Amino acid sequence: MGMLDKAKDALGIDDKADQASDKAKQMQDKAKKAVDQAGDAVDSKTGGKYAGHVDKAQDMAKDAIDKMDKK
Repeated sequence: MGMLDKAKDALGIDDKADQASDKAKQMQDKAKKAVDQAGDAVDSKTGGKYAGHVDKAQDMAKDAIDKMDKK
């Protein structure tokens, strides 16, 4: 184990990075769930009249959420 690895272990850097990554994943999952719920609410209020448009908007929103992770 090199000196840099020992320093990371001593500071708990890898653990904090893993925790931050897990938290970001949880937030993404919550955001996607909210997008689904909003789309379902729109479909419910409109009787599904715009379901195709709503589905497309949901897909676009989820793609945007996924892209935020890559930045």
